Formats: sequence, C-alpha cells, structure tokens
Amino acid sequence: MTDVTDVTDVTVEETEAAAPPVSSLRFLGIWLLLGAQSFGGGSVVLAMIRRAAVEEYGWISETEFNRDWALIQLAPGINLIALTILIGRRVLGRKGVALALAGLILPSAFLTVLLTALYVRFSGRAEVRAALRGVLPVTVGLGLRTAWLMALPLLRGSARESQGSFVLSLFLLLGSGAAAVVWVGLPVVLLLCGAGAIAALHRLLRTAAGGRAEGL
Repeated sequence: MTDVTDVTDVTVEETEAAAPPVSSLRFLGIWLLLGAQSFGGGSVVLAMIRRAAVEEYGWISETEFNRDWALIQLAPGINLIALTILIGRRVLGRKGVALALAGLILPSAFLTVLLTALYVRFSGRAEVRAALRGVLPVTVGLGLRTAWLMALPLLRGSARESQGSFVLSLFLLLGSGAAAVVWVGLPVVLLLCGAGAIAALHRLLRTAAGGRAEGL
C-alpha cells in the first residue's frame, strides 16, 4: 500500500537531480501551453498535467505524482492549484511555483472570460447546446483514463509488497467508488479520513506481526 506520508521523504533536490534540467523560460512555456488547453474540467486538466510532468518531461515519477495527489486530497482548496505548486517547487523551487501558477492560470482565465462572453451571445442556438452535450462524454472518458493510469502503479506497488496490501488497495479503490455512488451526500473528507485510517491500521498490524515473527 502506498504510504501518503512518504511524500515528505522526497526532497526538491532529489527530484531535481533525477529530472532532466529545464530552463525557466521553457518551464513557463510548458505551463502556458497547459493553461491554454485547460478545457473540459478538472479531470481533463489533471490528465494533461500528469502527461507533461510524468510522461513527456519526466519531472517526477508516477509514484511521486500519485503521492502528491493523495496528499492534496487531505487539504482544502483547489486541488489542481495545489498540485501545480508542488510540481513547480519540485522542479525549480520557489521560482518554479510562480512560473507554474502563472502559466496555468493566466491563459485559462483569459479564455474563460472570452468563451463566457461568446456563450452568453450564442447560447440560444441549438447547435451550441448540442456541441456542449457532445463534450461531456469525452471529459468523462478522459477522467476514467486518468484514474486508471494513477491506479495502476498503486496496485502494482501493493502487489509487490504483499498479497494483503494488494487486496486492501483494491478494496479501498472499489469500495470508495461504491460508497460515493451509494451515499451521494457523503462528505469527501470523511471518506478520505476513513480510507487513511484503514490503511494506517493495516500498516500497524503488519508491523506488529513482523515484530512477533522476528521474536520467534
């Protein structure tokens, strides 16, 4: 089971040493491009950030990305902004935070104002409403793909650790989704804290069992 608290063990210097070097201008340009393409909601933007940070530029590993995202769930506020801050800090320190935030927010804010003005003017047209209905399935599909890509390394790591860890990860993955569907009004923070408590209890029991085995 991936331990969220281990995220603090990965320092900025360690990540920078492992990641390919990037100039400030190049880093800003990448985030400006991400900001200009940030259509479709949080799941789509998350998919783009993950692809850039993990797959295209190798700033952080899959494990680091998943740990950062898990840690962010425990904090209030806009998750994507917090993720951007963490990635920017890992790559270029405080300067990276400023560049990443500026790149992500400025283009999307400008495009949001522009598209809102256009929508107000043309929202009554049938073809516009049909186009918006067609966009929704794509955003759902991209969200499912991102969830699958994030779940894979977690399940693989749990399987390598032990069969019990794999079963627990699978249970939390499927159980949390089922709980969110069945209890629509369930507070997210309660779901997160419950899953964290179960994972922590499992870790304590494994540690205790290992200690008893060594004593024998």
